[in-house]
Amino acid sequence: MQNIRNKMTSRGVEALDDRELLSLLLEDEQLAEVLLSTYGGSLSRLTSEPEARLRMVGGLGLKRARMLLLATEFGRRVAAAGAAESDFIATSDDVVRIFRPQLERLSHEECWAVYLTASNRVIERQRVSQGGVTGTVVDHRLIVKRALELLATQLILVHNHPSGTPEASAQDRALTERIARAAALFDIRLLDHVIIARGGDYFSFREGGMIG
Repeated sequence: MQNIRNKMTSRGVEALDDRELLSLLLEDEQLAEVLLSTYGGSLSRLTSEPEARLRMVGGLGLKRARMLLLATEFGRRVAAAGAAESDFIATSDDVVRIFRPQLERLSHEECWAVYLTASNRVIERQRVSQGGVTGTVVDHRLIVKRALELLATQLILVHNHPSGTPEASAQDRALTERIARAAALFDIRLLDHVIIARGGDYFSFREGGMIG
């Protein structure tokens, strides 16, 4: 452990690899090895576990399990706060960077609309629906109505798949087509529809050639 502490002191916390970081958080190198091995070396998979299950892995215990979950939530909120300050969206990666912190860990679906100027400046981000585990109902008329109120010329849809698979469903494709057609009637362009799943995976309609 002292070698890891010395490394952090001399080179900074950002120089620590996942094992070293986890070792310092847990004050136990062997337990860090066990946890990373159990979850295939993935910190994301490790920290997405519910408390009741996490505390049982490798004898982690309640106190250290909660400490890991608190550290994870702290990092998520820092990332979400930074993303909320973004003023421009140029690519689907920008969309994922902004919305992943708030969407990927949800156990229910949410759909958001991002309203933009012609120069891709964000005017407003608005949650347009919230549903269950397998779906949510989105009213395309309200989305277009809000775009007109904001004088937005472009918009992007974003929603999550709690199931963990980012592939677009038939309902996702139908919704995208419906909103694209309704927006086009008012010269508003649907730039993309991005689906964010657990574990960092995502699907972009634009990248998939499903939006022109």
